[in-house]
Formats: sequence, structure tokens, C-alpha cells
Amino acid sequence: MTVYSFSLVLNGVNSEMPKLEDQLYEAGCDDALVCFYGRTVYLVFDRESESFRQAVLSAIQQIESLVGCRVKSVDAGGYVGVSDIAERSGLTKQSISLLKEGKRGKGDFPSPLYRLSGKQPLWQWSEIAEWLSNYDKLPQNLAQNAELVNDLNLALQLREPSVKKKVDVLLDELNT
Repeated sequence: MTVYSFSLVLNGVNSEMPKLEDQLYEAGCDDALVCFYGRTVYLVFDRESESFRQAVLSAIQQIESLVGCRVKSVDAGGYVGVSDIAERSGLTKQSISLLKEGKRGKGDFPSPLYRLSGKQPLWQWSEIAEWLSNYDKLPQNLAQNAELVNDLNLALQLREPSVKKKVDVLLDELNT
């Protein structure tokens, strides 16, 4: 078994909820640190499991066994800047900058998705992780975990009926 580290942001609860830590512990989240950002609650896990997927899904199921508690997102790192990429990959910021500018490597570094006109564009971490993995700069399992986090976050968003309905309408419009 391997220990996997990840964070889950919760919805339906806040920092003022009485006995929240006790309830989470009793639900099976004894391997998580309960944290707060303002009134927002998030859990930082170090969970032993056979796979990253199993670790995250079991944590979500345990959390959601509490009445009114839902997981809003997995890890906050879906979008990353140069500093984040360097930190996660173990490369220097300068090395990442050279790769993104095409001054090093094959010049096929993924395009940023957001803040293109600003000084600090953002990339999708799962896309960067896959690219780094393809060039042996990041282990393949970390790239696969990044893709799973991306997919889980999309699934968590789409399971909300109002969001799913809006996305379905947009998909219909895009496909016409």
C-alpha cells in the first residue's frame, strides 16, 4: 500500500459547524487534517490505499456520508503558473520559462489557458504533467493522478443539476 496526499474542498459545511472534526473522524477521515480558509473547510489527507483513485474516491464517499456535506473539488491545483510548475516538477523556474518560450526542448510546450495577456498565464496542470511525463521530467503515475484530479473536478461540477443543465445547453449549441 502507498500513502497518497491530496486535499478536498467541502461544500455544505463551514468553520462554525459544531463538532465538525468529530463527525469527519467518525465518518472515517481520521487520516485528514481539517483546515479552514475563512469559513471554507478543506481536508488535507495522507491516505494509505492501493491506488490514488481509490484513496480519493473513498475519502469523498466518507465525507459525503455526513448529512449536507459534499465535496466541491479535489486539490486546488488545477491551474498552475510557472512557479507552481517548477515546484511540482522539481525543475527551476528558469528552466520552465525556457521550455515555455521554446528556447529549450522541441518548442512544443503546452499553451496556457488563462491570463494570456497578463504577466502570469495559467496552464492546466494535467496537460503540463502529461507533457513533462512524456519527456521523462515527471513520473508517469503523477501525470495520471493529475488527469484523474482534473476528471474528478469536472465530474464534481457536472453532478450539480443546475451546472449540468447549463453545460448541456452549451454543448448542444456548440455541436450545431
